[in-house]
Amino acid sequence: MELSGKAARYLRSLGHALDPVVSVGKDGATKGVIGAVDRALLDHELIKVRIHQECPMGPRDSADLLAIQTSSAVAQILGRTILLYRPHPEKPRIQLPVRGGQRGPDNSEES
Repeated sequence: MELSGKAARYLRSLGHALDPVVSVGKDGATKGVIGAVDRALLDHELIKVRIHQECPMGPRDSADLLAIQTSSAVAQILGRTILLYRPHPEKPRIQLPVRGGQRGPDNSEES
């Protein structure tokens, strides 16, 4: 999933106030971590993931792996924190900006 520059900026603005909900530690992106990220994306659509120092993969590689494994998009990598986005398959809550700077008719972002 690819994000336009405008969509990525919008998601970064929404993600600013979020706290990380999943941490990747010394074992890296295990099946358990991938499952936790997948569930969190289903619940929230936009999540932060913290990559700890002892993780065998760097933040960029971890972000790419998690995005591929969960069919999500990387909206931001800032230090050791990544921001992932995947719209809900049935009822998306976050409406990405469309051409002209407007969002869809219902831009509710309630959790």
